Amino acid sequence: MNRQNLKVIITGTTGMVGEGVLHECLNSADIAEVLIINRKALGLSHPKLNEIIHADFYNMEPIAAQLSGYDACFFCLGVSSVGMKANEYYKATYTLTLHVAGILSRVNTDMTFCYVSGAGTDETESGRSEWARVKGKTENDIAKLPFRETFAFRPGFIKPTQGLTRTHNFYKYVNWLFPIGRAIYPKAFCTMKELGVAMINVAKSGYSKRIIEGNDIIALGRQ
Repeated sequence: MNRQNLKVIITGTTGMVGEGVLHECLNSADIAEVLIINRKALGLSHPKLNEIIHADFYNMEPIAAQLSGYDACFFCLGVSSVGMKANEYYKATYTLTLHVAGILSRVNTDMTFCYVSGAGTDETESGRSEWARVKGKTENDIAKLPFRETFAFRPGFIKPTQGLTRTHNFYKYVNWLFPIGRAIYPKAFCTMKELGVAMINVAKSGYSKRIIEGNDIIALGRQ
């Protein structure tokens, strides 16, 4: 499989990961069209780019017809579990993601779905960490949907792409750790560019693993 001129949907582009993936898609010769879905306008114009403003991600039925005809979804929408109650995190992570994925699998029978999960996710759904169990359940249930293929990306520390605007402030103070961490434990350290390019490459050509860890992201990002 080697698909070209891909039409992709990206969620979460008002956040650092989504913005970084969008940046790589707009600069990729393999991507013909990008649709982003946001609660508020991103404020970006590009010949490849279309945007849907939709307030309620828990009810995507009103825009379902506009989501058909796409080859891939790069699902970058997510929240941190820090400071959240367990039921709120479950709703924002599992319930929301499966609702959106369910609609996309229904209206795009040949879609590749790429979910940005996280390092340490527990696919057994039985470990001590609440967030890791929820992420694992989300990964597992996405894989049961009738997509062409599904992939769970598990980055650790992500070095932001310079010049983008949605980078978390704390990265200004910890980016110096990246070359040290990359040298000592490369699996846990990737760049935003590597993650974005890796997602494009699996949408284009597939991959031998459904769960894509840090080393896989680096390898795919270099292709």
